[in-house]
Amino acid sequence: MAEGAVDVTVGAAADKVWEKVGDFGGVAEFFPGIDSFRLEGDDRIIGMFGMEIRERLLSRDDATRSISYSVVDGVPVDSHRATITVEPEGDGSKVTWSYAVTPDEMAPIFGDTYKAALASLENGFSQT
Repeated sequence: MAEGAVDVTVGAAADKVWEKVGDFGGVAEFFPGIDSFRLEGDDRIIGMFGMEIRERLLSRDDATRSISYSVVDGVPVDSHRATITVEPEGDGSKVTWSYAVTPDEMAPIFGDTYKAALASLENGFSQT
C-alpha cells in the first residue's frame, strides 16, 4: 500500500474552510474536472475523466475538522482511503489531503488529482 499527502495553506479561517471541505456533498464546488455529481446515502457518485467514481463516507469529525472516505467503485484500485484535515495556521489554515492506495502505482495519480483540488480550493478563497 502506497501512502502520501498533499497540503496547502489557505488565507481563510479554519472554520470557514471546514464549512466547504467538511461537506461531503460539496466537493463539486472545489474539485476540478467534475462532469456530474450526486449523493446516494453515504456515497457520492462523481463523473469525471470519462468514469463514474463511487466514494463512501467513512467518518466526519467537526471537532478535529477531519473527513475520511474511500473509493469503492469506478477506479482500478484494490483499496483506497483518504482523509482531509483542516488546521489553523497563522491567520489562515492548512488543509492536508492524505491517502493510502493499492496498487502502489495509483498513488501518483491520486496525489496529483488531490493537489489540483487543493489548488482550486485555495484559489476559491483568494477570490473572495
